[in-house]
Amino acid sequence: MSASTKPTSLDAHLEEVFGTPVPRLYEAAAAGTATPAERRALELRSFLALAEEQVALVRDRVHRYTAPEADMGTLSASELRFDSQWMDAALSARTQYVAALRELLRSMPPPGTAREGPPLFAQPRIATRPAPIVPPVVAGPAAQGARGH
Repeated sequence: MSASTKPTSLDAHLEEVFGTPVPRLYEAAAAGTATPAERRALELRSFLALAEEQVALVRDRVHRYTAPEADMGTLSASELRFDSQWMDAALSARTQYVAALRELLRSMPPPGTAREGPPLFAQPRIATRPAPIVPPVVAGPAAQGARGH
């Protein structure tokens, strides 16, 4: 299953912000018609989908190990320690992707005001004009006579 088809905990929020279902956002990205903000959000969403899948995978494995009907003889402290480390890593990644995606969505301009291209920065511009072309000063007879006296 592709990350684009896996559900995530932020899908409803993405749909609310963009006003479009997530599958349609991916269709627009594939067609090259998605905005830069939509493409960035979908990239983070795909990473989040994978991180959440890892969290669920480890959670489900630990539940199987520790289920009431599970054989106590199959429990392994080292396996549970490994799963605990893996869960820490997966939860950390998920937390960071959620934070990055929320920050991206929070910093986006309101719908309808987005513009394509690089951001504009308010910086003063210095207008320069070419210097006027002035003919060179040629010393005439009066200037030469003044030096000679």
